[in-house]
Amino acid sequence: MRADAKRREVKPGEILLDRSLHHSALQRLKDGYRRGRPDLVHLTLLSVTSTPLHQSGGVAVYIHTFDDKVLEFGRGARPPKSYARFRNLMEKLLTEMPSEGLVSAREETLPQLLKAIQTDHAVGLSVEGASMSIESLAEELSQRKNPAVAVGGFPRGHFIPRDLKAFDALVRIDDRPLDAHVVASRVVYEFEKISRKDQR
Repeated sequence: MRADAKRREVKPGEILLDRSLHHSALQRLKDGYRRGRPDLVHLTLLSVTSTPLHQSGGVAVYIHTFDDKVLEFGRGARPPKSYARFRNLMEKLLTEMPSEGLVSAREETLPQLLKAIQTDHAVGLSVEGASMSIESLAEELSQRKNPAVAVGGFPRGHFIPRDLKAFDALVRIDDRPLDAHVVASRVVYEFEKISRKDQR
């Protein structure tokens, strides 16, 4: 990790952990198996921010990190398509913690985030949740004023107990573990279908 930081002229404490580069370092960290896959976050962001629903302001996007930082992607904010550029951007945001702009950052736990955005129904998606079709979930959430859906972006493991308590429901949309970007894009697509139906 230090060699990577030196090569890129970044302080070791400001580098974005990436399992493909820092596997040995992650093995020494507590809960290291749940960390080190920013590529999962990158793919999920690309999937969601490229949708008509996001571009029209119909969905807000937040990233909550392992160490309780929150990045808020405003309307029109799009992550770089290049992973290398995305990695550099994340390091800059998490180091500088800008309070405004297309992407803002702040210190916040997941329960604090859900409270701050005043959600009236928060759902965590996990294979440990109650079985429910994605169509039924979207239909139910569309009846809410300000629902929130949390998709885990960790490579292994599940939501921690503190975060589980903040959800109103824990739901499984498939018996198999699905990649975060697949889950997020399916949720957005179901909301888009309902929105189109309501406009007829």
